[in-house]
Amino acid sequence: MLSKEDQRRFDEITRQLKASDPGFFHRLDQRTRARIRRSRCLMLLAVVLWASLPAVTVLAGRPVGAVFAVALLAGAAVTWRYRRRLL
Repeated sequence: MLSKEDQRRFDEITRQLKASDPGFFHRLDQRTRARIRRSRCLMLLAVVLWASLPAVTVLAGRPVGAVFAVALLAGAAVTWRYRRRLL
């Protein structure tokens, strides 16, 4: 947390930078929105895949369900390991 004085200074610097280079702020805003959108899509995909695991296990059998679960765990581990780059 910034103190009130530091926050005020930061806001002032931000306003000055935004006034002097609006193109930079536009590009930065687009990247931030794209990162948030990608993060939400990955989270939704993970929830849907994990929710479908019981159905896959029942319909395709336990061995296929186990492989599906291992693949989901591996995907979660890779996402966790590289979360700074992916998200």
